[in-house]
Amino acid sequence: MKGIITVIGKDKVGIIAKVCTYLADEKINILDISQTIVNGYFNMMMIVDISGTSDKFENITSGLESLASEIGVDIRLQNEDIFNCMHRI
Repeated sequence: MKGIITVIGKDKVGIIAKVCTYLADEKINILDISQTIVNGYFNMMMIVDISGTSDKFENITSGLESLASEIGVDIRLQNEDIFNCMHRI
């Protein structure tokens, strides 16, 4: 199963490192990643493969929310199928 992760917030050192470390610890593979910084605001989108993790989707989402609070950004994980349905024209 694939997921879409978005990370948005004020830019600071270590955002990518902390998110990627969390994903590696959960055995979640990053398939694609894009990030930009505009006027001091960090924006990252990742496509990830969550089929390698033994944890439930809800627990991963909860863990990312905790990480977001810790580092002061907004992190969202969505199932790729749901994301695609929501953004279909």
